[in-house]
Amino acid sequence: MTNKTDEQLVADYLAGDNTAINFLVERYLVPIFNFIWRYVHSSADAEDVVQEVFVKAWRHLARFDQTKKFKAWLFAIARNAALDFLKKKKTLNFSDLVTSEGDNPAIDNLADPAPLPADLFDQSNLAETLNHTMSELPASYQQVLELYYHEELNLREISEVLDAPVDTIKSRHRRALIALRNILLKNKE
Repeated sequence: MTNKTDEQLVADYLAGDNTAINFLVERYLVPIFNFIWRYVHSSADAEDVVQEVFVKAWRHLARFDQTKKFKAWLFAIARNAALDFLKKKKTLNFSDLVTSEGDNPAIDNLADPAPLPADLFDQSNLAETLNHTMSELPASYQQVLELYYHEELNLREISEVLDAPVDTIKSRHRRALIALRNILLKNKE
């Protein structure tokens, strides 16, 4: 069954084959986790959101428009779930961590921001450099590049996931590549 398309697996599940949903979850578990992690920056939180995504997808699978791409639909659910999680997430101020003696142990335990020698070596790897450089781009550019190059969605599918016009996505993609090139050239100097 793993050689079936997403849409065929959805149709099989809706026709009564309960095992088809397992193949869809297996196929998209890691990509959805990676996509959500880029929003929440925590493995534990990403796992919680991923679980929520697949439960929502399962509950609403009967309402899925089978003329559309399942992958784009699932990533749209993931994006919305990640954004909902971030809205609910309460921020913690450093001043809230001050003890009755006036000490703030969180400040004493902050990590040194200087990269370690091993990290510097890893940055020489092109993939690492690109990922680091991508973090300097605006979030809207990062999302488009992530979905296009890591998740292999086309520009139309990305427009559905991000709920933006295709021309806007094309423009963001082009501008993101130009900005990425300029940052790389600047860092090379």
